[in-house]
Amino acid sequence: MTHRENNQPKHRSKWPYLLGGLAALCLIGAVAAYLWLFADLPDPASMRQVQARETTKILDREGRVLYEWLDNVEGKHTYVTLDRIPLALQQATVATEDATFYRNPGVDLGGILRAAYYNLRYGEITSGASTITQQTARIILLPEERWERTWRRKLREAFLAWRISRLFSKGEVLELYLNYSYYGNYAYGVEAAAEAYFAKRADELDLAEAALLTGLLQAPVHYNPLTNMQGAKERQDVVLGLMVEAGYISQEEADLALGEALRFAARPFAINAPHFVMMVRQQLEEWYGVEEVARGGWRVVTTLDLDMQRRAEEIVRYRLQLLSDPAYDGMDHNVRNAAAVVLDPATGEVLAMVGSPDYFDADIDGAVNAALAPRQPGSSLKPFTYAAALGAGYTPATVILDVRRPFLTAEDQPFVPINYDRRFYGPISLRRALATSSNVAAVSVLHDIGIASLTDLARRMGINWQGDLKRFGLALTLGGGEVRLLDLTAAYAGLARQGVRVEPVAILRIEGPDGSGRYQKPAPAEDRVLDPRVAYLITDILADDQARAPAFGEHSALYVGRPAAVKTGTTTDWRDNWTVGYTPDLVIGVWAGNADNEPMKQVSGITGAAPIWHQLMVELLKGKPATAFARPEGLVEVEVCPESGLLPGPHCPNRRYELFIEGTEPAQQCDAHQLYRIDAATGALAAASTPPQRVMERVYWVVPAEAQEWAREQGIPQPPARLTPPQAVDNAVALEIISPDPNAEYVISAALPRSAQSIEIAARWRLASAPRAVTLLLDGEPLAELAQPPYSRLWNLAPGQHMVQAEAVDAEGKRWSSAPVRFTVTPGR
Repeated sequence: MTHRENNQPKHRSKWPYLLGGLAALCLIGAVAAYLWLFADLPDPASMRQVQARETTKILDREGRVLYEWLDNVEGKHTYVTLDRIPLALQQATVATEDATFYRNPGVDLGGILRAAYYNLRYGEITSGASTITQQTARIILLPEERWERTWRRKLREAFLAWRISRLFSKGEVLELYLNYSYYGNYAYGVEAAAEAYFAKRADELDLAEAALLTGLLQAPVHYNPLTNMQGAKERQDVVLGLMVEAGYISQEEADLALGEALRFAARPFAINAPHFVMMVRQQLEEWYGVEEVARGGWRVVTTLDLDMQRRAEEIVRYRLQLLSDPAYDGMDHNVRNAAAVVLDPATGEVLAMVGSPDYFDADIDGAVNAALAPRQPGSSLKPFTYAAALGAGYTPATVILDVRRPFLTAEDQPFVPINYDRRFYGPISLRRALATSSNVAAVSVLHDIGIASLTDLARRMGINWQGDLKRFGLALTLGGGEVRLLDLTAAYAGLARQGVRVEPVAILRIEGPDGSGRYQKPAPAEDRVLDPRVAYLITDILADDQARAPAFGEHSALYVGRPAAVKTGTTTDWRDNWTVGYTPDLVIGVWAGNADNEPMKQVSGITGAAPIWHQLMVELLKGKPATAFARPEGLVEVEVCPESGLLPGPHCPNRRYELFIEGTEPAQQCDAHQLYRIDAATGALAAASTPPQRVMERVYWVVPAEAQEWAREQGIPQPPARLTPPQAVDNAVALEIISPDPNAEYVISAALPRSAQSIEIAARWRLASAPRAVTLLLDGEPLAELAQPPYSRLWNLAPGQHMVQAEAVDAEGKRWSSAPVRFTVTPGR
């Protein structure tokens, strides 16, 4: 039998090929991952050869440096070796930032694993602390990635930290970290931080100071002792506690350090107009981002006038010093803070901004910019209430009742507004109501036109209230809401610009390192909010020194010797004090108070903020010609009776010319002053049967029914409501004048002092029952009200023809009047 050979191929395993391919893919993936993660990493050895870049500068409008950015690598900091850094600061840093620093290989493996887990789960790193070595790598070698929160950055940072640990000793790493870390207030490194906060070298720091500086590393802005002393002290306590846990100090040493009173440097860094600069810095970082601004090398030309700024700062400090000096007016008014904003009304450019008298004074919270802090504006909002009213048909002559009257609050509770001096003034014109800052009239007007009229107009003018306005109700016109000084000043600039909204502007242009333009301020928008005639009427009232004289006196601190419209504001609890005003060339807003909201002592708008405003306006406009406010077309001037706002009638005792928007001027004659025929014997209206010899004619100012009580309180007689009854004729002589004699003549002697020349004005009550009171009238005005006899009063002689009369009310409430007696007084020769 023949053997056949098997020609079928042998079966070979595929696993070696698969495993080889998988290994190749893994190798390729690993190489790719390595290249993606680590190929472009810088050499850790280069950390000592970092090159400085040009920093961004903020300039005033003339190109003068206000502030220069300090970069975390290239900034103006002084490098110090580890032997010049106090051991307490080194230990505080290690205990707080990386307790295993001297034992770990530069990385925290547990932190990396946590970061990877949370990154996979949430898409970003939300957990995982970095070691001191990792932070050093991030600050110096990965500045562009320092704000990223991804596991890739974490791995790159860890890899660099591991390499750094192989190249540098722990002492060298700690030295680098302490020299490049950011401590807030633009201080980079411990030497700059020691100088910035304590005005000393790093090697002069004690334990308390070292612990406070170390606490800043976690959140330099939040724990800044200049703006948040409480937070800084709480963080200092945490650092000291960690040092105790690490065994670096005892609990007793920690307690002593925590109780130490720290003395801070007067000025942590070189800067002009710090509050303004910080506002500009925040705006830039919102536009472009923190890193791009800091490393851009830009020239940011602002609107600020440095000369004007410096003078404004001096004036604010000087005036605050006077308010706190008992030698000035007898008391310390407890006013520690003030802010001022100066704007160009044509452009909205911020020419000066003082946020506090001293940015670096932590005792007064000086770093807080009071020009941007929401505060209650008091009566400084009233011009916008009246502007809304003028737009709704009111005129400057419209009569408003300043009388005791209840309104409802937002909670439907009765609310009776009162004026600053706790008095009521009866029927007054809108002009006088605004000029004298009547609270009662403002609430009455807002009640009439509706709260929405005020809020809508104010918001369109640029006032942004903080919080819910519904809770303030009608008190909003008295300053119930909170506004910023900058916004309110800009809204007044809108009045100066005849109703066109003015947006505050702080930046003129931004130039790149090569001179290229990155930004140019646009031309002001023409967003008209108010009728120019309404804006002018408000301006004319606010500039009327005579109209405000009853409340503030003539030529007060609100008068600057040139056309200027101005309004004050004071909160009832003495916490906020405002004066905002403008000329055609300048708008100035001033706030005075305390940043911690502590009440002032007896400071009104005219004594607190107004003197600052006055001096600013006078000095900043010195040498410039006075400019009148441009009067728009469509206004007419008409003579009116100020008590009624109508055309003068034959019996109106007072007249004045008033401005009106054409078409709103009055056509009706005054009906408030009326002539009545009075029975001189009874004081009632004369009847047809009243004997002619007892009839006298008398002009009364007839006030509305709502003001009758006010008229009685003020002694303003109102016409009687009844006729003389027939039986009153029998008692016609119940009340008579017994001195002076009818038609008597008196001569004033030139040889005697006027105070020694007087006559007796006397009346006699002839009925059996005594009257409740007798009122002596001289020339129609009350001279004296007497409850018991003798019904007489001495009167100093005054030249002219005079008339004496008496009025009485008997026990039953019946009114009586005497016959008038006329006499003459002539001056001697």
